[in-house]
Amino acid sequence: MPLTRRQILRRRRVTVFGGLAVLLASGIYLPFTLLAPLSASAAAVLPWQAPVTAAVQLDWPGYGASAIGAIGYPGVLASSGAVEPQSIASITKVITALVVLEAKPLSQGEQGPEITTTATDSALYNSYVARNGKVEPVKAGLVFSEHQLLQLTLVASANNYTATLVNWAFGSEEAFLPIARDWLAAHGLDDTTLTDATGMNPENTSTASDLIELGKIAIADPVVSELVMTQRISIAHVGEIDNTNELLGSAGVRGIKTGTLDEAGACLLFAADYEIAGTMVTVIGVILGGDDHPSLNRDAVALLSTAQSGFREVQLTVEGTEYARYSTEWGDASDVVATADATIVAWADTPITLLVEARPITLEQAGVAVGSLLFTVGTHTVDVPLELENEIDDPGGWWRLTHPAELF
Repeated sequence: MPLTRRQILRRRRVTVFGGLAVLLASGIYLPFTLLAPLSASAAAVLPWQAPVTAAVQLDWPGYGASAIGAIGYPGVLASSGAVEPQSIASITKVITALVVLEAKPLSQGEQGPEITTTATDSALYNSYVARNGKVEPVKAGLVFSEHQLLQLTLVASANNYTATLVNWAFGSEEAFLPIARDWLAAHGLDDTTLTDATGMNPENTSTASDLIELGKIAIADPVVSELVMTQRISIAHVGEIDNTNELLGSAGVRGIKTGTLDEAGACLLFAADYEIAGTMVTVIGVILGGDDHPSLNRDAVALLSTAQSGFREVQLTVEGTEYARYSTEWGDASDVVATADATIVAWADTPITLLVEARPITLEQAGVAVGSLLFTVGTHTVDVPLELENEIDDPGGWWRLTHPAELF
């Protein structure tokens, strides 16, 4: 049956309005789809295996108390023997020198104030001779600089000149001791006890771990560090005096202080420098309670030799190594890679951990920085930037038109 005029008009209206609806929908859908922002992609971190470093077998002496540490490596790296405080003899003089320098500072190379000896200093000499203590000659009217008295304290280990230094700086040993105890507390040396300034009193005691920290403090002080590595001094009215530390200049040793007392035995707080893979490492060590200094020195060299082998260069990463990966909804992908090699000198079997940080991305060029690696080795950290290996490109119009669910 032929369509009536009304039916024809109705169909035309439907076609027109349908076309308009399609055009309207297309006008909204197409630009919204083609211009819609893409979702950011998060990086998936790849599995990582920590470098394995072996433990070290140290050659410990079989007596007293011993420990090893190093500048820049907190605390004690290893220890052996007694853990309770031991008599420290003339190692005490390191504390005395540091306390004096805090009260009467010197710059490196500076001589400081002049001090004139009196009859009191002659009496000190006689009192230490009577106690079989190490002394150097003195008489009233001699003039010494502060630096020279420190030399006689740390290099010659002269008890009488140590007492002269303390009396000049603080008025008396009695006035010095509470100040020294406060200094010990301020530096966390809670297991160290001082009853005199020279170490002649066997009740001056410390632990191996406290002495490692003391050694680090001494080496960090430029004046003390220079003094303890001086092999020979020449002082008017006293003469030429060799350092009591006979290891100086051998086995890398550059200080620090000997100690000798019947109750303490032979003692040595020492520092030695070694170059490990281009990095200078200063080892701090201590041995207390030896029979004599020649045998203790041999034991210190053996301990240092094995301790040196405990510091090793560890390869943390190599440039271009993959640590994470981006994968987009439209199929683009890129690895995240280290931008540089990184190594560190680590002690023995120190644990190594890694934190990978990579920001979410949408569209990025190859080579752009996207995060970093943070290696932790003991208390040391190494930061290496990460970059995108390949470009993450726009998926194009067809993917956008055919994947509205991923866009909206």
